[in-house]
Amino acid sequence: MRRKRSVAPEPAGKTPCGVGGWAKRRPGRASSVSALGGLLPTMSASSEEGSTVEESEDLTTSMNLMDFSDEILLHILRYIPVSDLVLSIRRVCRKLAVLSLDKSLTHLVILHKDYQVDKDKVKQLMREIGKEIHELNVAGCYWLPGSTVDQVIHCKNLVRLNLSGCHLTSLRLSKMLSALQHLRSLTIDVSPGFDSSHLSSECKATLSRVLELKQTLYTPSYGVVPCCTSLEKLLLYFEILDRSRFILSGQLMVGESNVPHYQNLRVFYARLAPGLVNQEVVRLYLAVLSDRTPEKLHAFLISAPGGFAESCTVKNLLDSMARNVTLDALQLPRSWMNGSSLLQHLKFSNPVYFSFSRCSLSGGQLVQRVLNSGKDLRSLVGLNLSGCVHCLSPGSLLRKAEDDIDSGIVETLVSSCCNLRHLNLSAAHHHSTENLGKHLCQILSRLKCLLSLALPVCSIADVSVADKPSVQPASGAASQGFGKKVRIGVQTYARNFQEEGNSRPSSSVFWSLLEGIPYLERLELIGSSFSSAMPRNEPAIRNSLPPCSRAQLVGDAEVAAIGQLAFLQSLTLAQLPNILTGSGLISIGARCQHLRTLSLANLGMMGKVAYMAALMDMLKHCRCLRDLRLEQPYFNANAQFFQALSHCSSLQRLCIISRRGTLQPDAVMAFMTTCLEVIMCHMFTGESLTVCKNLQQSLIWSFQAERPALNIVIFPLLHEDLTEVIRDVPMMHLDEITLFKSRVAEEPPNLWW
Repeated sequence: MRRKRSVAPEPAGKTPCGVGGWAKRRPGRASSVSALGGLLPTMSASSEEGSTVEESEDLTTSMNLMDFSDEILLHILRYIPVSDLVLSIRRVCRKLAVLSLDKSLTHLVILHKDYQVDKDKVKQLMREIGKEIHELNVAGCYWLPGSTVDQVIHCKNLVRLNLSGCHLTSLRLSKMLSALQHLRSLTIDVSPGFDSSHLSSECKATLSRVLELKQTLYTPSYGVVPCCTSLEKLLLYFEILDRSRFILSGQLMVGESNVPHYQNLRVFYARLAPGLVNQEVVRLYLAVLSDRTPEKLHAFLISAPGGFAESCTVKNLLDSMARNVTLDALQLPRSWMNGSSLLQHLKFSNPVYFSFSRCSLSGGQLVQRVLNSGKDLRSLVGLNLSGCVHCLSPGSLLRKAEDDIDSGIVETLVSSCCNLRHLNLSAAHHHSTENLGKHLCQILSRLKCLLSLALPVCSIADVSVADKPSVQPASGAASQGFGKKVRIGVQTYARNFQEEGNSRPSSSVFWSLLEGIPYLERLELIGSSFSSAMPRNEPAIRNSLPPCSRAQLVGDAEVAAIGQLAFLQSLTLAQLPNILTGSGLISIGARCQHLRTLSLANLGMMGKVAYMAALMDMLKHCRCLRDLRLEQPYFNANAQFFQALSHCSSLQRLCIISRRGTLQPDAVMAFMTTCLEVIMCHMFTGESLTVCKNLQQSLIWSFQAERPALNIVIFPLLHEDLTEVIRDVPMMHLDEITLFKSRVAEEPPNLWW
């Protein structure tokens, strides 16, 4: 008997504004059969015992699901994974058997994050509806063996195929693509051992017709790019380790002539992981573009951490772009933008996305070169100014990062880009003046279409109370590091959080901001000096920088204000030193019923977890929570915590990062036994290597068989081999939850399907 799986409800209502094709939102898909919401049992209801007058009058209790029209039923079934429709739902009755195989449901099959799909289900699904599938998304299904991925060959009519994160060799890819003559969009990983010489002529013929290609490179290679001569969209993700610098293939070193000239290319996107080798390889791709820049290019985006020197080839490319193309989306490494007059020469037409992350762009340059002194940019959907410390100030000369911003620049930004949906201002100090009505929060509240917003914690501080002697920081020790621990079992917050959350403070600029943007779905409040202890390709960070002094003015009351966001789905709170009890978290848990992703890091003083009791009360309300990330020194993952976490019946992924933190193995085992949906458990604490290895093995032995997608990593945070361990984590989990980063306006919306 198939066990029941819970599903988080989709938020009601529609987005109030729409801007262009980049901002279109695809319908969400639930993750289990129970999305029917308990309506299926009514199909067997009958009136054998006779109906009373009261029952006949109460239409809501006597309504049968099968009385709905086919159109309504099809709309309901859209939220059920196709694997459940074909293998389960259609066996309920004849009507559902017909509707479940409707072309509107079977043309698009999404197995991405359908963690209960195993190899047998995939094989059966491909046999039964393979010929009906036009779009297939198997991204991140790392648990499926290569032989199961081979079943894609049955989908003869595929137009779009996403195999990112799947086990794929060049021979397997060649056999698969040889049979998919209608393919126009492809996503693959290029792993060590990939050899393009293994691709058959039939495979290359299919690739020559592909219009959209997304490649994740784990080894220096062109992958299948040389075969894709008709590309209009090219997305490249570079995840090559630095040690691969010594094995750069001869094909790459001389391979410019092997890469086609992209005369039809419209979108070029490259995202680089840290490492010089990734920069070296991407230069080889750019060399072809610099030789002949596509005239149809309208989106050029390169995301590179750290320094990325501008070579002669790159300079020639940028000069050619300034002469020959008109862009609507732009992102460049900061070293290419700093001190450059490039923005003065590039041409834009109805731009939809700009990213100037980490650039030394001043407010004057932002207004004059990007906004063109108030130019109408109503088409702009996403704007990323993360780490631009001077972007809201007139100039950057002789100015400290902590100085007050210029509200006039913010007002120009808001009036020009009035339809912004995604705005990132994190990783900087944006301090407002005391001028009435000129606070950053009050100005941003005019952006009524915002769906995601990232702000530094200090930017929401109420400056009207900053100089009052009655307002004191949580403790002077907050910025120094450690304090005295408190007992977990003692309630240290007000229990009457309902009244506390409903009462609007008389003068709260942050409350006013959230009132003005009620449709917000993602919110990030990140300390301007916060850095995660979880490394990427370097040892774990042992010391953190002190928080901004203005962040001491942000505490539980501001966190409680977040509870008014009825549509909130993702929340990140990092480095809020003045969190005393965490009472605001309970308000969020009780009111934000669509919350699916929660990330908390370094709340309160570093030496104690004062908000633990409030967090446990919050978790009891989070029935829809799927991803939880906790990063806090001295965090004690004990039985009480896991018992509270067990109320999160939809939880799928858990990540705990705690320097000198502890855990109770028995409590972890009990939690995994209770929460049947959990497939990812990452814990990096202060426990010994022996304790971590024993717990990891016990979890794998106990739950791997019934949870095919199970991914368990338990490891000491400060161990020297940590970087090697996390490299084996599936990229989907590593990128989405384990590694901390701001995700607002990270890339253009709907960059890929």
